[in-house]
Amino acid sequence: MHIAVLMGGWSAEREVSLTSGNGVADALESRGHQVTRIDMDRNLAQVIAGVRPDVVFNALHGTPGEDGTVQGMLDLMQVPYTHSGLETSVVAIDKELTKKVLVPAGIRMPDGRIVESESLHREDPMARPYVLKPVNEGSSVGVAIVTDSGNYGNPIGRDVKGPWQEFDHLLAEPFIKGHELTVAVLGDEALAVTELKPTQGFYDYDAKYTDGLTTHVCPAQIPDDVRDAAMAMALKAHQVLGCEGTSRSDFRWDDEKGVEGLYLLEVNTQPGMTPLSLVPEQAKYRGISYADLVERIVAEALGISP
Repeated sequence: MHIAVLMGGWSAEREVSLTSGNGVADALESRGHQVTRIDMDRNLAQVIAGVRPDVVFNALHGTPGEDGTVQGMLDLMQVPYTHSGLETSVVAIDKELTKKVLVPAGIRMPDGRIVESESLHREDPMARPYVLKPVNEGSSVGVAIVTDSGNYGNPIGRDVKGPWQEFDHLLAEPFIKGHELTVAVLGDEALAVTELKPTQGFYDYDAKYTDGLTTHVCPAQIPDDVRDAAMAMALKAHQVLGCEGTSRSDFRWDDEKGVEGLYLLEVNTQPGMTPLSLVPEQAKYRGISYADLVERIVAEALGISP
């Protein structure tokens, strides 16, 4: 097949997307496919029309490749593409909309509310500790944990570096102590549970994509009922949101509360495909090579049984 691998772009996750995209392209070429690598710019529609691929492998992260913008364009052009479609992408990139869809479906998520960043310099939106995060970013971009002993001040100092300087509105959620867990879903199956143990701080953007900053424990050494619950919640979230190809659900687990301490934080519809990424790692644990994983994602986009 002729496969265009779409990567790069101008989001905060550009460099990670380039790494993902080139890895995918290398794998597809190793299987004999004709591959065109596209670093997205504003002329994307014109470029794809000129390339005329059989399918687009969407290796973009963040906006506009993960929020429905590119998906809508490809729908109009009638070009098949990997991962989730327009409606799912619009909802899943928005953490508030995701809660509105998943919580009524019985999936436990932290309470949260949208706050104006300016208000944080007057008072806390909830009791500390709490988490602040952008509503429409992935890969833990711009996440801040506000504690009594932190160095943000009380209230948060106007000149202190943080997401309140970059975003007008933020999602505030109670901080859930405990373990960082993640589950990949491929097609209609949850693959495994990985525990993420940062060597310092928390699992932020740098910890995700810098070698040596996070230990991945796959499979996670957690009770069987918690493992089963996490995998079931990830699969249900994938299905309720209408995800396609692969997704990754991130969790926090308070081990003092057993299964009741497990909370889904967000669903990533465009998981990373870098050497440090979690979906390829869990696929490998399940006996699926990187190249097989990529081909299975392409096959689902085309409605072909892998």
